Amino acid sequence: MEIIDAVAGMQKKSEEIRLVGKRIAFVPTMGFLHGGHLRLIAEGRRFADVLIMSIFVNPTQFGPAEDYEEYPRDMEGDISKAREMGVDIIFAPSVEEMYPVEFQTKVVVERVTQYLCGLSRIGHFEGVATVVAKFFNITKPHFAIFGQKDYQQLIVIRRMVKDLNMDIEVIGVPTAREPDGLAMSSRNKYLNPEERESALCLKKSIDMAHALTKEGERNANRIRSAIQGLILSYPFTNIEYISICDSLTLEDMDAVEGECLLALAVKVGKTRLIDNCLIRGKD
Repeated sequence: MEIIDAVAGMQKKSEEIRLVGKRIAFVPTMGFLHGGHLRLIAEGRRFADVLIMSIFVNPTQFGPAEDYEEYPRDMEGDISKAREMGVDIIFAPSVEEMYPVEFQTKVVVERVTQYLCGLSRIGHFEGVATVVAKFFNITKPHFAIFGQKDYQQLIVIRRMVKDLNMDIEVIGVPTAREPDGLAMSSRNKYLNPEERESALCLKKSIDMAHALTKEGERNANRIRSAIQGLILSYPFTNIEYISICDSLTLEDMDAVEGECLLALAVKVGKTRLIDNCLIRGKD
């Protein structure tokens, strides 16, 4: 496994790989690797000859009151896990390498960033789109692998790739979960044991939504109200949003018609957690 920290070095390496006819899969991460990352890497292996993974905690996608400085980091452990996972190249640039002095360009994806997390995390998706566009230009992948737990991020990247005619296939991978159903996330380490138990309200909300739609419930307000009651029955919870929306545009829906997205953002203690699922009205 090779570790590269320079943009020019990574671009040169990627070009060499492409020139010999090999296909590249790219998995962007902020490190502190867990089983969800393993699933992304395994999916990338299905499509490509060479697997490149980035490890970079991107400052431009964090707001001023968010946890950039405290975000969990473990480069030594990540390198060990990546080697075990069969990663071919780790791209681990510094902030200065990615955002040199006088850097002043942003990538803005408009409408799909105006909902869900975009309502409270102002500038977050500009930071995401900008850094991912840079990564695509640096690693030159044929395939890019993203988890569906960050569903809005997946939609934003697909929109950017389509709109800017990037010759990359963006692949979404189902959410990886702990045995009790909690979606895997690097931020789960912030939860104390009591908060960890309360965090299960997100998966239980998903189960409730599936059960209600299976029984024939189509009214989005009634589903949201039922989920709200469930979440608030758990201690330490503070709801940021419960959204039932179009799975492509992310616009709010009044009724579950066809395929819709249930998206949740809940603070458990001080830890902000997200989860989602696709639901469908009873035919």
